[in-house]
Amino acid sequence: MDSENSANEESLQSVASEESDLLLQFRKKELLFKILVIGDFGVGKTSIIRRYADGTFSSSYKITIGADFAIKSISWDKNTQINIQLWDIAGHERFGSLTGVYYRYAVAAAIVFDLTRPETFRSVEKWLLDLRRKVHLPGSHPVPVVILANKGDITIATLPNEIVNFCEKYNILAWFITSAKDNVHIDEAMLTLINAAVDNHERLQFPATVDNDVVRLQNDDTQFYQNEKKHCCQR
Repeated sequence: MDSENSANEESLQSVASEESDLLLQFRKKELLFKILVIGDFGVGKTSIIRRYADGTFSSSYKITIGADFAIKSISWDKNTQINIQLWDIAGHERFGSLTGVYYRYAVAAAIVFDLTRPETFRSVEKWLLDLRRKVHLPGSHPVPVVILANKGDITIATLPNEIVNFCEKYNILAWFITSAKDNVHIDEAMLTLINAAVDNHERLQFPATVDNDVVRLQNDDTQFYQNEKKHCCQR
């Protein structure tokens, strides 16, 4: 009889535990963060997004018309799921007049340049200033930014010496040597932005609307892979 009672108690505890887990799942808070990936055409923005969101890479290049986006969901903790909207903004100048529309509601951004085309680094300042002119967090705080020196699998010899000073001057969160092809530092870069977005969400208390139980944030308008980790910029 005691063994039977014990088995029944264990069964009830198991059912209660399952019900608790199911209730927690339904009560789980969902956050939607919009993260921009910007930079000149052909620097690898689409490849970076596909690598991070889908874990895939394609060497074929197709021009992005206007903008596109992908979604990646992350279980942040037992109470929170974060849905990342990664916006791929066209780098051609003819789409420049539309960036204000595409930037709207962004909470973070990655600016990409191509190590095989050193001139694309000179455009990073243009993209940064355009971003900071058109979108900001509550209280006029700037959107957190990382810089990605992409295609490091091909060369790092062209890495600009002035990148550290540039980051310090413009209060850039961090910079990374990346490779979408070899999946180098993509996750680390995105995690840096997500951490900043979470911190800002809690610290700045973004106004939010709830739509179908999803909280949508709003604002006012080769060897080098092992040696080169995240490069933080002084603030």
